[in-house]
Amino acid sequence: MATDLQRIEAFIKKHHLLSLSTMGETLWCCSLFYAYDTAEAAFIVASDRETQHMHNVSLNPFVAGTVAWETKTVGKIQGIQFSGEMEKIADHSDQASLYLERFPYARVMNPTLWKITIHRIKMTDNTLGFGKKITWSREI
Repeated sequence: MATDLQRIEAFIKKHHLLSLSTMGETLWCCSLFYAYDTAEAAFIVASDRETQHMHNVSLNPFVAGTVAWETKTVGKIQGIQFSGEMEKIADHSDQASLYLERFPYARVMNPTLWKITIHRIKMTDNTLGFGKKITWSREI
């Protein structure tokens, strides 16, 4: 039987776009492509340092976001809400390789890559019953 984290990760691995919220001098949000690092329970994303959301992260590394399945069928609704901490990763790390394997066209852009270490996730999964919630928190 799958653990709560395994159920959540199975959903995460089926998708590639997250919505990220940041808070610094202002509240801001954006959408980012991601690769998922199972070993560290972390999203790997690419973003330019000059964006508003990355300026916010330089002031406050704590972020929140969502990944959602878009459907009008109530019984198929699935999605996660997460919170975590964001930091730059080394260009030639295993996590950078993970991102570039998932999005090989990004290599030519030479992106700045970031890791969002997940602290907490809440998943809504109506395929398991209306309003079913699954949660996971990192032990700190």
